Amino acid sequence: MGTQNPSAPSRAQSAADGNPPRPRHHRGGIVHDNTRHTTRFVVIGNHLVQHEELSLLAIGLGCHLQSLPTGASADIKSLAARFPEGPTRIAAALRELETHGYLRRERHRTETGRIVTRTVSCNQPRHRREPVDTGCPPAKRTPAPPRRTGRKALPAVPQPSCTAPALLQTAVDLLAGLRRHDPRLLLSATDTTHLAPGVAAWLERDVAPTAVRHALTHDLPDEPLHRPAAFLAHRLTAQLPPPPPFRAPAPAPPPPRHRMRTCDGCDRAFRAPETQTHCRDCRAATAHS
Repeated sequence: MGTQNPSAPSRAQSAADGNPPRPRHHRGGIVHDNTRHTTRFVVIGNHLVQHEELSLLAIGLGCHLQSLPTGASADIKSLAARFPEGPTRIAAALRELETHGYLRRERHRTETGRIVTRTVSCNQPRHRREPVDTGCPPAKRTPAPPRRTGRKALPAVPQPSCTAPALLQTAVDLLAGLRRHDPRLLLSATDTTHLAPGVAAWLERDVAPTAVRHALTHDLPDEPLHRPAAFLAHRLTAQLPPPPPFRAPAPAPPPPRHRMRTCDGCDRAFRAPETQTHCRDCRAATAHS
């Protein structure tokens, strides 16, 4: 009465017949062999590691960014040096994370006026950017001006006190060669003409051309430069070095000291060049006579 299926063989009978019982879990798939972490671990949500739209590269990169300590380098160049995927694929994965709210990049202005990019890794996706204190003054909201067909004018640059053609030509040549250091710094002829006085202002302050070139090309941001001329105009203005210290002109040499001579008119001793034979009084008397 207590047996529900009397036709099924018992476990003991099956074992005796040489047929061992089947294991309870016989399906395929992953099996976890987990050990509890107590140090050097990071908690990552399944919403990231099992995301339905992110690529596998973006998921892995998102996990790596969340495991980094605060202040670690997370720009494209540093990540490309760390992983074999290359800057193009890493940049695409960063854009995926940014689109889905796991990453945001903020621009901050340092005390020296330089603009730096800060990468913020979010362990929860944020689709609406929250206000963050970036250290930059808030932008004033003013009514939009009437739309014009031309582009916005470039920022003003420092002007030199001397506009010698040779000085301006040196500035133009320096600007034209910046693209050899970074292809993003390719300038048009109009942009070069606008920026040349700013470079000339640096050159007349005793700054060598190599130092000016280094100031304009060093530590460029990783993101694309949509208006390289505007970026260079800001650097020329914000990082303009002070003028050189005032140098007093060298003192004039003392007048020559002539030897003593005897006046041919009055036998008085006086100092004079070899060409003068009379003293001052005798010359004045001769002139009035």
